[in-house]
Amino acid sequence: MAKRKLKDEFADLIKTPAIPSLKTKKTSRTEKTVRAEKKVRAVKPVKIASRPLKPRPAKPLHEPGEQLAAPVPNEVGTETAEKGTARSVSAKRKTLKTKAEPVVHARKEPLISDLPESAHETPKPKAVKVRGEKKIFVIDTSVILYNHDSINNFEDNDVAIPITVLEELDNFKKGNDTKNFEAREFIRIIDTLSENGMLTDWIPLVKSKGGKFKVVMNEKSELDARLIFDDNKPDHRILNAALALTQEYPGRKVVLVSKDINLRLKAKSLNIAAEDFLTGKIKDVEGLYTGISTINNLSGKIIDKLYQQGYCLPKDIGVKNPIPNQYYILRNTTTSALAFYNALTKKVERLEKRPAFRITPRNAEQVFAMHAILNPEVKLVTLQGVAGTGKTLLALAAALEQKRNFKQVFLARPIVPLSNKDIGFLPGDIKSKINPYMEPLYDNLKFIQSQYSEKDKEFKNITDSLENEKLVIQPLAYIRGRSISNVCFIVDEAQNLTPHEIKTIITRAGQGTKIIFTGDIYQIDTPYLDAQSNGLSYLIDKVKHHSIYAHVRLEKGERSELANLANDLL
Repeated sequence: MAKRKLKDEFADLIKTPAIPSLKTKKTSRTEKTVRAEKKVRAVKPVKIASRPLKPRPAKPLHEPGEQLAAPVPNEVGTETAEKGTARSVSAKRKTLKTKAEPVVHARKEPLISDLPESAHETPKPKAVKVRGEKKIFVIDTSVILYNHDSINNFEDNDVAIPITVLEELDNFKKGNDTKNFEAREFIRIIDTLSENGMLTDWIPLVKSKGGKFKVVMNEKSELDARLIFDDNKPDHRILNAALALTQEYPGRKVVLVSKDINLRLKAKSLNIAAEDFLTGKIKDVEGLYTGISTINNLSGKIIDKLYQQGYCLPKDIGVKNPIPNQYYILRNTTTSALAFYNALTKKVERLEKRPAFRITPRNAEQVFAMHAILNPEVKLVTLQGVAGTGKTLLALAAALEQKRNFKQVFLARPIVPLSNKDIGFLPGDIKSKINPYMEPLYDNLKFIQSQYSEKDKEFKNITDSLENEKLVIQPLAYIRGRSISNVCFIVDEAQNLTPHEIKTIITRAGQGTKIIFTGDIYQIDTPYLDAQSNGLSYLIDKVKHHSIYAHVRLEKGERSELANLANDLL
């Protein structure tokens, strides 16, 4: 009876009408609970199990003003107090069921597939451009004697000067030779740059693109070149300085720069990078500008036009971009003609053989050379060719032919003996001392005189010109500082000059001066110079295509059959 009575009371309690405030509060609590579940599901996926709920035991009557606790939406049974409440709970459940229920995994942290799409992409590291370390160039004494401004030709890299190099320069600073001048100028440059600093620290180079220099005092390293080569000579101390820099700066490349080939080989044997001083060096000697072009299979009408009118247009011979003072050999099956491009008239003009002091050109190349020297519009001429091609003779004869247009005819050549073997001190005054070196010029002058008899006035004019110093033969050692105006200046054996010496000579030219350089780039007697780095090759490569410049390469020897035999076979 007691149990039945308790069931009846519980049934009456459930059928009791719902309080309006309780209904409103229940709906509000349901919405908050749904939002809370969404947050929980985003962090920890939980599978909600659907099971029948057991009725709770009845609670005692609540105090006045106290609200009943709303049931959790997930625990709502199939029976509700009112139909409106049942429909509301059923709608909420349908909404929850339409959403995809997350799957329970053994891991607590969320999987990548459960993360937002933006979180799937792995951020790529930004590409950082790392600038390579500057190189350290260790320069040798030979580089400085070749070009005193060499320290400023290494772009933004640093330059190291071993203390041994300064000691060697101290021995070269006295004298009137070019190497003495180079040594003095370099010492002045270093002194100027180090006014506000110490030479053992990196000092900025003003003319470079951010490079610095310093003097290396440490010439000791773990690998001692003096012990390896069994000699305490300056070259080995310079190698030790390079080795010390490689140990001091392991992350930077150290390069030894020298004009001494043997020193570069020793450096490479010690695993030191070594290279030649490349500034002023020609890359392709065989492709050097010749000044002459040969055009074959040309129309006979064009050649006839040249002979009749004396000129034609560049397009007539198939030349689109003509080079000033370029010489042409025009041929067809029957006739030929010699011509050159005149940059002033913009026409290709025909040339004829023209003798000078009874020296008549023997081939087309000599015709071109004679014309270039006698052309008043050309102020700079270079003649390159092997021995016996007539370079010096043509230059001297053409200069004497137009000596009336100049105040003096100046003949000069560098004092470099054969194979750089000096004959020692010579007795007498300066003229007696330089005469042995100037004999090649006298030989050509005597050959020109031999074209006349002693009774001819031309013979006497040459002798008088030497006595009156209208014709002057001097060494190049005394050219520095002079200003030469209205002079025809012939520089023989120019291949024995450095690019800096060539520049020094040309900058001496004043108004009305004409300079002629002759030489054979394959016959060099100066140490540290070769066919690529000598001044004559440098000049031909840099000054080509200018309207006041002309160049002719002489290839056919005309001295004698014996000389030609030696050039061809020896």
